[in-house]
Amino acid sequence: MMRLDAAQTASALPFDRLADALAEVLILKRRGGVSAPPRLHMPLPGGVLLVMPATDHQLLMVKRITVHSGNPGRGLPAIQGEVTVSDAATGKPLFELHGPTVTARRTAALSLLAARLLAKSPTGPLVVVGAGVQARTHALAFHEGLGVKACAVSSRTAAKAEALAQSLRQAGLDAKAVDAQELSGMLSESSLVVTATTATDPVIPDRVADDAFLAAVGSFSPRAAEIPAGLVRRSQVYVDDLKAAQEEAGDLIRAGVDFGRITPLEDVADGAAQGPDSGKGPVLFKSVGHALFDLAAARLAMCSLSAASPAS
Repeated sequence: MMRLDAAQTASALPFDRLADALAEVLILKRRGGVSAPPRLHMPLPGGVLLVMPATDHQLLMVKRITVHSGNPGRGLPAIQGEVTVSDAATGKPLFELHGPTVTARRTAALSLLAARLLAKSPTGPLVVVGAGVQARTHALAFHEGLGVKACAVSSRTAAKAEALAQSLRQAGLDAKAVDAQELSGMLSESSLVVTATTATDPVIPDRVADDAFLAAVGSFSPRAAEIPAGLVRRSQVYVDDLKAAQEEAGDLIRAGVDFGRITPLEDVADGAAQGPDSGKGPVLFKSVGHALFDLAAARLAMCSLSAASPAS
């Protein structure tokens, strides 16, 4: 079985094409063409095991991820694991992808897709709150997929914000690190905002412009919220998966939103729902993750590997 490392996995999952693959799977999801059970959580010493299977009845994808928050202090990645892709009809293993890379890229590509469908001014400028892997991949995805040029980076640790900004400048973005005071001022001027932190309480003030697009991707616990409740309530809210959001989207749960008024992104992708209304507040896209998004990555990787094989 072919095993792709982090760099090979990233090469097989370019952001533009991955956003398209995610749109296809969202449409299939709405029409019943794909399936995935709830993800399995198993406590581990100092961490948790997550197991997520999904299938489109041609491919079978199983993602296994471990999360140990203390690992960086041991010189190890906090997130480790793999995505195994097999033939659904026979169970024969086909290839394996680097799990953390799949998670990072499909999450950023899903936000890219949401911005394509929902953002009023998708070219930015962009504000990214956070300085980790998700912050970096979101900035790169928006740069490559939307043509975003200007990016401000904010983090509780100034050195991490500057390091990310420097990395993004090397990738072609006009990026700079900003402190909390600068962040507050820039929020009212930026058309794109991404929060990608592990914070349990809001990381931005309610200063976002009425025509802005926000992607909140950091928290996936009913007890954690990156977005202040007032901002959630005045936003037009979309989610990656309605059922998962009702259980895990702390940003929405803590704000006491009516989930009956929240639109799943799949409805917009499939043309069953319209995009946001102008003049009715910011657009908030809340993402908590789903195995079907890893399946979308597996489907694209299958195409990429087939196109690169000598037989093709």
